[in-house]
Amino acid sequence: MALRVLSVSQNLRQLSRGAEILKRYKATASLKKILVNIPATQVTRLDNGLRVASEDSGAATATVGLWIDAGSRSETEKNNGVAHFLEHMAFKGTAKRSQTDLELEVENLGAHLNAYTSREQTVFYAKCLSKDVPKAVEILADIIQNSKLGESEIERERSVILREMQEVESNLQEVVFDHLHATAYQGTPLGQTILGPTKNIKCIGKQDLSEYISTHYKASRIVLSGAGGVKHDELVKLAQQNLCGLENTYNGKPPVVTPCRFTGSEVRVRDDSLPLAHVAIAVEGCGWTDQDNIPLMVANTLIGAWDRSQGGGVNNASNLARASAEDNLCHSFQSFNTCYKDTGLWGIYFVCDPLQCEDMLFNVQTEWMRLCTMVTEAEVERAKNLLKTNMLLQLDGTTPICEDIGRQMLCYNRRIPLHELEQRIDAVSVSNVRDVAMKYIYDRCPAVAAVGPVENLPEYNRIRSSMYWLRV
Repeated sequence: MALRVLSVSQNLRQLSRGAEILKRYKATASLKKILVNIPATQVTRLDNGLRVASEDSGAATATVGLWIDAGSRSETEKNNGVAHFLEHMAFKGTAKRSQTDLELEVENLGAHLNAYTSREQTVFYAKCLSKDVPKAVEILADIIQNSKLGESEIERERSVILREMQEVESNLQEVVFDHLHATAYQGTPLGQTILGPTKNIKCIGKQDLSEYISTHYKASRIVLSGAGGVKHDELVKLAQQNLCGLENTYNGKPPVVTPCRFTGSEVRVRDDSLPLAHVAIAVEGCGWTDQDNIPLMVANTLIGAWDRSQGGGVNNASNLARASAEDNLCHSFQSFNTCYKDTGLWGIYFVCDPLQCEDMLFNVQTEWMRLCTMVTEAEVERAKNLLKTNMLLQLDGTTPICEDIGRQMLCYNRRIPLHELEQRIDAVSVSNVRDVAMKYIYDRCPAVAAVGPVENLPEYNRIRSSMYWLRV
């Protein structure tokens, strides 16, 4: 099952939990000392270009995985969906193991094997006991190098993926974000869905899958990541034993990531049979390595998230949450900052009653304009503290740490230490937030995606005209 990972603010329960964590830290030692004492991430590059990165916490369990720098963005219009299809085929048997043998071997270890595909990455990982790390690495290496790709298994997975597509269609948040990418990055690979269109799924075959592997599964584009009870030197030896056969040469020119153009535009799917309107509005953000990313993350945290079912809106520090609760503007909203290599989407997704579309959008854009011009020092300090809390919460367990290592190695070619990230967040000032807001939000053309009874959503020219203020 493909997972769409969106970088959004944590919900209120997570925030309260995070506050308790920070109080506990203060009772024992300063947060700075704790961050400095977190085990370092060790990195080794093998002769074939594959990178091995791990963090040894001495835990009884471990997570190891292969992070591959290839996703739906690496596809063409013709083979869109092949990366996700390949993820499904990974556990259907290899040259050494049948599907039954693979499943029994993993079950007997008491391990968990999983995978997901995003727009820029494909991931295969295993959670297991520390003593079973060698077997887990061997299984993962076998999966990506020796998948059988049998015709009968391909046909069976074809129907599974088509059913999965029907399930995704019932998840309106997924639908809205797919539409948002389709309109914001129209005519580019980032505008394609991860699952691909139905016509492609019905005709993808073994040759398509094999070509994708031979083109993109190269050693220099793969990171073996480990976290928990993992000895780095042992992990390097396991990589040399099991992954040294991965090549790093191309038949012809190597694939190049082409820039994806952002287009201010909209897509509306009006369906009055739905009870609520689902709307996302976003401007073009920045890529992972851009210096503006941290201030944009602070701005994103400042807007926050809110859900009516959790209450507390009238006492919330977020202006938008207070307005939503007091004026009954929406059922929920969440700000997001989705980053890619060279671009991103910074915006907000909300669910509201049909008659509240205009009022909610007005409040969202008013808050955006306030970010550009009048955001206060107290708000920025609160957002910075909240961002650091969320940062710690998101690294609770070996699997999130392993994922963080793999993703950062692909995005930054290193893992940013937590104490460095904390310092970069602390360095963000009010003027930084205002500057990046003016740069990315003020008088910019947004992308809008709306599904449901959206008749009362203002037309695009009105939305565009609210992206700036005229003051006398």
